[in-house]
Amino acid sequence: VQHHGGHTSVIPSLAYQPMKQLINAPETVVREAIEGLIRTNAHLQRLDGFPDIKVVFDKNHDKSKVAVISGGGSGHEPAHAGYVGRGMLAAAVCGEVFASPSAEAVLAAIRTVTGPAGCLLVVKNYTGDRLHFGLAAEQAKAEGLSVEMVVVGEDVAIEQPGLAGRRGLAGTVLVHKAAGAAAAQGASLAEVVAVAKCVAENSATLGVALKVCTLPGKEPSDRLGPGEIEIGLGIHGEPGHTKAPAMPADELVGRMLSQIAASHFFGPVNKGDQVVLLVNNLGATPPLEMSLVTQAALSKLEGDLGLSVARCYVGPLMTSLDMAGVSLTLLKLPAPGTGQDLLQLLDWGPVGAPGWPAVPAHLNPDASRPAPVPGGGGAPAAPARPATLSPSGQVLEGAIRAAASAVLRAGAMLDQLDAKVGDGDCGSTLAHGARAILSDLDTKYPLNDAAATVWQLAKSVRHAIGGSSGALYDVFATAAARSLKEAGAVEATPQAWALALRAGTEAVMKYGGAWRGCRTMLDALLPAADAAVASAVERGEGAAAVAAAAAAAAQAGAEETKSMAAAAGRASYVPEEVLQANPDPGAVAVATWLKAVADSLSDVA
Repeated sequence: VQHHGGHTSVIPSLAYQPMKQLINAPETVVREAIEGLIRTNAHLQRLDGFPDIKVVFDKNHDKSKVAVISGGGSGHEPAHAGYVGRGMLAAAVCGEVFASPSAEAVLAAIRTVTGPAGCLLVVKNYTGDRLHFGLAAEQAKAEGLSVEMVVVGEDVAIEQPGLAGRRGLAGTVLVHKAAGAAAAQGASLAEVVAVAKCVAENSATLGVALKVCTLPGKEPSDRLGPGEIEIGLGIHGEPGHTKAPAMPADELVGRMLSQIAASHFFGPVNKGDQVVLLVNNLGATPPLEMSLVTQAALSKLEGDLGLSVARCYVGPLMTSLDMAGVSLTLLKLPAPGTGQDLLQLLDWGPVGAPGWPAVPAHLNPDASRPAPVPGGGGAPAAPARPATLSPSGQVLEGAIRAAASAVLRAGAMLDQLDAKVGDGDCGSTLAHGARAILSDLDTKYPLNDAAATVWQLAKSVRHAIGGSSGALYDVFATAAARSLKEAGAVEATPQAWALALRAGTEAVMKYGGAWRGCRTMLDALLPAADAAVASAVERGEGAAAVAAAAAAAAQAGAEETKSMAAAAGRASYVPEEVLQANPDPGAVAVATWLKAVADSLSDVA
């Protein structure tokens, strides 16, 4: 604020301007995240050194055993603090986002958890991390503590990485797990170091990004254009080794695994070799895509490369903030008799670290043998058209054919109506079902049995129509078929058909969540069912009269939807003046096929 001779002006603030991120301010992100992690994990505690010393440690750590410590810049969560707990890390040293922690902070962690057995520092191969952890190690040794350091650099993106060496990536997590398990079982410091080196030296990782990560408080990067991906990148937002056009997952995963297997840092690999696979979510890859990538990776490894995948870990294990992408890590298991049983260490548990997957990493031996789909007890096992149709079967066939044909003819009109009040696909969606019904009618419908026929009609709809329309018509037909079956007669009476119409309508209302007046198909179905029951049950009228009464009531109900406000479906978002000019297309569709049924029965009568 500045004062100028009687008036005041405000200088624009240089404070943080909120971005679309769930943070309060960039400078407090790491501290607040640590607090949240500790509050939800009773075994964790932090050192009282904020903001300079951000150390999370396991307050239950047994100092008679080797302490495994790791850390580095934040932004890779759950690494590193998420791996603090029984069987993994005794402490994690957190820097700011993508920034190494200070040697002072590392030394504080060493002093906190190291006892007579000593400690192992697991460090990813980045210059700042090596320097700060190395300096802290030397200071701790000067204090008389036993300290060793293993640097992990398993990146295979660059064949000749230069002076900086290979970057430490997601394979570091496997080092945490194996070394931590060895320490938890009482191994000596030398033995824990040997385990860590074995995992680090036999691991290889390659990453791919679909979207660059966004630093807290910063604008998203535009480094990648539409349709571009980066292969061979690190975990700090730096550019990848290669840009490439986006490609199908199978092709991309195959390319990545082939590069890993061919790398002189990792190879040679021979058919039959045992490996551990880690499919790492770099931060923002949907679980759906992660499962797809995992399937592609397993197929490539076990198929083209002929390797045996002993374990597979999947999830966000070493992330890069909100980066969309994955990294693939292979750990080649030592041959039997070499003295390192890495599988036993990877399997050891239970693990007390919140970031480690709780589900065992064993592959499912039954994955390629899906169980058979159970058959329903209420429907005919193998419906088929009878060689000869009974009179009632002929009438039923004519009514079904008329109804489906009417829906096909009305398809364009229904789409036009729906375009004004919905998403414009009502007619085309129902037409899929109508075509399926007409196709199945000639071969699959046991037309002499009313209940079995309607069961099969429901099945036709089920296979042909997706979305809510398909589900509603499936529910309608299934409930109607059950009602006909309970009536007991193979050749249903007009009363049985009327009650079946009511049963189907009530099922739509029950499971669809709408009712009369909501501007849906129910505004035609409900009056139609009431009219049919009144005609057949109360007045004892014949099939043609019952159908005519139902059709007339449905037509009137559909017309009345013009004056209704929509309470369900996409029409509920449409302005009222638009709705008043057009009836509900779902209700019009019901009136259309009911009128076709009535006309068909009228011709027979």
